[in-house]
Amino acid sequence: MNLRQIEVFRAVMSTGSITGAARLLHVSQPGVSRLIRHLELQLGVPLFVRASGRLVATPEAYTLEAEVEKVYRGVRHVQDVAAHLRFGAHATLRVLSSANTALELVPRTIARVMQRFPNAQIAFEALPTREIVKLLVAEEADLAISSAPLDHPVLDVREFGQWRLWCALPPGHALLAAKRFDLTAALRERLVLYSPEAPQSRVIDGWLGERNIHPRRGVEVRSGYAACAMAAHGAGVAFVDDLSARAFRPERLALVALPRAPRFPVLRVSNVHRPLSTLGESFMALAREELAAIQQHPIGRRTIGTPAGGPPRDGR
Repeated sequence: MNLRQIEVFRAVMSTGSITGAARLLHVSQPGVSRLIRHLELQLGVPLFVRASGRLVATPEAYTLEAEVEKVYRGVRHVQDVAAHLRFGAHATLRVLSSANTALELVPRTIARVMQRFPNAQIAFEALPTREIVKLLVAEEADLAISSAPLDHPVLDVREFGQWRLWCALPPGHALLAAKRFDLTAALRERLVLYSPEAPQSRVIDGWLGERNIHPRRGVEVRSGYAACAMAAHGAGVAFVDDLSARAFRPERLALVALPRAPRFPVLRVSNVHRPLSTLGESFMALAREELAAIQQHPIGRRTIGTPAGGPPRDGR
């Protein structure tokens, strides 16, 4: 049986007549009769008989009807899914994230996506850069939001925002008493440093090299939020991204804005062989809005003058 035969047979069963089925399907009565006769010949059993001028279904017809209903429900489900594809409903999205974008940006975006597409399903995981690359290349994830550069021939990497560095200090630190923030003095303090692949690490190394300062290495961390925590408890001076700084409890940390501090891209990353779905593109549109909304509000920390000997001028 093909889908047209299923549709006509079901119409005859539900209306109880050839005339009713033709009216329901908006086709001619002879057309319905021919299709039913052809179906009976194909199956080798009668499906309907005439009794006192009425069309009566045979036991075989009722047996067939039970199976047809199962198929019909499946077809209707496929039609519903197809009709909702452009709205992202019933879709799935696998999202990866670097540590700092996982604090607020991605959760806020997911919350808005779920409001717009309540039947969608999203899997989310925050991972190190190398793991993000591995899963995207293997097509085991659809999309990543990263604050660190990702490099692989099959990755489609696009900038959709930026983050910048702040200096994080424990409340009451002596550097906060100065009218003008002294970057050189801050770099001579015990520092909270990052693993070599982190963008912050390259900037801090550049500042130290320009001033010929040998760093007082304290703690090494892998995320800006961990650096905030270390600075808040006095483990050292940290230079942190604004996304991590905004997510940290304000009463436990002093943050100093660095004028002309270098900025770094916030990236959307996907596999070139797996274009984003409608749900994925909607996610990214909302992510842009959420990033702008997050960064529109001040962090609530003061800027202390212009850094003595300021940061490098290669910042955007």
